[in-house]
Amino acid sequence: MNPAEHPGGPPPWIDPSMQAHVAWRDDDILIAVPPKSGTTWTMNIVYQLLTGGDADFADIYAEVPWIELVTRPGMPRQEMLDRVAAMPRSRPRAFKSHGAPPLLPYLAADASPRVRYVVVMRNPEEALVSMKPFLEQHSDALFDAWQVPREAIVHADFAGYFKAVGANLNHGLFGFLAAWWPLRHAKNVLFLHYNDMKRDHDGSVRRIADFLGIQHDAAAWARILEYTSFEWMKRHDVKFDGVSSEIPLLKPGAMVRKGAAGAAHEDGMTPALAAEVRRVGEGICSDAQAVTWFYQGGALP
Repeated sequence: MNPAEHPGGPPPWIDPSMQAHVAWRDDDILIAVPPKSGTTWTMNIVYQLLTGGDADFADIYAEVPWIELVTRPGMPRQEMLDRVAAMPRSRPRAFKSHGAPPLLPYLAADASPRVRYVVVMRNPEEALVSMKPFLEQHSDALFDAWQVPREAIVHADFAGYFKAVGANLNHGLFGFLAAWWPLRHAKNVLFLHYNDMKRDHDGSVRRIADFLGIQHDAAAWARILEYTSFEWMKRHDVKFDGVSSEIPLLKPGAMVRKGAAGAAHEDGMTPALAAEVRRVGEGICSDAQAVTWFYQGGALP
């Protein structure tokens, strides 16, 4: 099994195999983040850096497409490929993915075309507890269109959610770590930890800018830092809910929730479940340094 996959597989509106067929361009940016680990925030950071600070966009998913998303039942793969191929060449393209190699193709720094990867990870306990309320905010239209019973992934209590959904997600989180960890020092890969980004918003945005070779004047930096703040994103949460999707993915305001770090046990993660998460995770990723970094962030070993 590919370590970036988990046994339960993704829901039917996500098809990780589609991204293997994208015709990449020089300077494409792949934002690779596992679920509930800072994906939307990182998408917005990259978009704001590319534009010099833009508050007028309508939908982040129109600007940074999710290349695993099947927008409706029966959507042909070529439709997604045509959509991303038609993106303008006036600035680098940026894409969202929850994937890791090999499902998300990795092109080495000296390969052609030149592709950059911004990889963000989050303490798995925090990602797991964040997923439960996020699933609850998926739209009824989405479940109806795909004929998926809401009760298949939405559960009233944390234990029921973890048994039905969270355990599979845990495999995916640690599989993502195991797949990306060997590439953490590659020249075209930037590894970031969500907790470090929360601790130093300004520094993290500038680090991404340096990695992408982007420079701005002071006025643009002020805009970028404002528009990538949690407060600004929460006030404009409709911009991050996938409003342009053919079938609404989420209820309004669902994508930008709390953004808190270090509160997993307050949100339902019991000591017993935390021990199970780590036990299973260490079986998927056996590198002790990788697991420690996954939980804590900090300097990359």
